[in-house]
Amino acid sequence: MTLIAPGGHIGILGDGQLGRMMALAAAEMGYFVHIFGQEENSPAAQVSHRSTIADYNDKIALEAFANSVDVVTLEFENIPTDTIMFLNDIVPVRPSRQVLEVTQDRLLEKSFINNLGIGTAPFANVESIGELTHAVQQIGTPAILKTRRLGYDGKGQTKIDHASQIDTAWSEMKNAPSILEGFVNFRLEISVIVARSANGDIQTYVPVENRHKNHILDITLAPANISEPVAKRAEEIAQTIATKIKLIGLLAVEMFVTLEDDVLVNELAPRPHNSGHWTIEACATSQFQQIIRAICGLPLGNPVRHSNATMINLIGTDIDQWSDIIDDSKNSFHLYGKAESRAGRKMGHVTKLLPLDEKPEI
Repeated sequence: MTLIAPGGHIGILGDGQLGRMMALAAAEMGYFVHIFGQEENSPAAQVSHRSTIADYNDKIALEAFANSVDVVTLEFENIPTDTIMFLNDIVPVRPSRQVLEVTQDRLLEKSFINNLGIGTAPFANVESIGELTHAVQQIGTPAILKTRRLGYDGKGQTKIDHASQIDTAWSEMKNAPSILEGFVNFRLEISVIVARSANGDIQTYVPVENRHKNHILDITLAPANISEPVAKRAEEIAQTIATKIKLIGLLAVEMFVTLEDDVLVNELAPRPHNSGHWTIEACATSQFQQIIRAICGLPLGNPVRHSNATMINLIGTDIDQWSDIIDDSKNSFHLYGKAESRAGRKMGHVTKLLPLDEKPEI
C-alpha cells in the first residue's frame, strides 16, 4: 500500500456530520478533503477544501472527483457498490466494495458473522408473506422484521408481538426483502470501534455502553459497565470481524450483552460511528484521526483513553439548549452546521470527561 503523506487529497463519499468530523481531523493532519455529496451547504462541505454535488451514479462527476484525490473513503455505508467499483478503477477506495456488499445487506452480514463462529440473534430470510409466517412460527415472538437493506435509526423495521400482526408488518415492509430477528433479552447494548490498516495492524477502542431513545442513539458511556472478560470477548469479536472481512479503515461493531454475559453481534458499520464521538476529547487518537491514518497508510494511533466520558446526542430541538450547555465549562460542545432542526435529526453532541476512576453516568 502506497503511503499518502500529509499534503495529499482525500475524497469522502457523503456530506453529513461524520464527513464533517473526518474532514476536520484530516485538515488537522495536513490533508485536503474533497466531499462528494448531494446537499447544498452540507455539514461536511462547510469545512472541506472542495465539494461536488452530484448523484452517486453520475459517472462524469465521479471520474472528475476520483482524479482529484489520492484515496476515497465514505461516511455512510449505503453507497451503491457500482459507484465504489467505478471509482476503484481510478483511485483506491477504502473500505472496499466487498466490505460494503456484506455490511449493506443484513442477511449477508449476519450469515458472515455466524460463519465466523460468532453469535447473533436468531434470524430468517423473508421475501414473502408465506416466508414471514413460517419464520414467526420458527423463531417465535416478540421478533423484529427489518428490511435487508437501507435501514438505520429504526427506519425500515417493525416489531411483531403476536402472529396476528404478520399481515400488517409485511405491508409496512412494502414487499422489500427482509429478515426476521428473534428478540434478545439483553442486559445492555455496547459497541466496539476497531481500526485496521492494510498491513493488518489492528487497534480497538474500549467497549462503550449505548442507550437509545426512539431507536436513535441518545447516550454513550465510556467505558461500558461490563466485566473484563466480557470486554475482552467484545474486542476479540471486533478484531476477528475486521480481519476476516479484510477491512482497511474503521468498523463499528454493535453488540448485545445478555443476562448471562454472552456477547452477540447486532450490526456492523464500516465507518466512524456515533458511539465513537467521545474519542475526540478522551483519547490520544480519535476515531476520526484513526480512519485517516488507516486509509492513508500511516501507522495507527494510540486508542487508549486518558479519561472516561459521557456523550449525549443533541437531537431535534435539544439544540435549543445550546446556551445552557456552553455555560457548563465541563462540556465539550459540537454542532454539525445543520440549518434546520427536525424531530429525530442529529444536530450535534456534547461530551463530558471524567477521571479514569470515576464511573460515567448521567
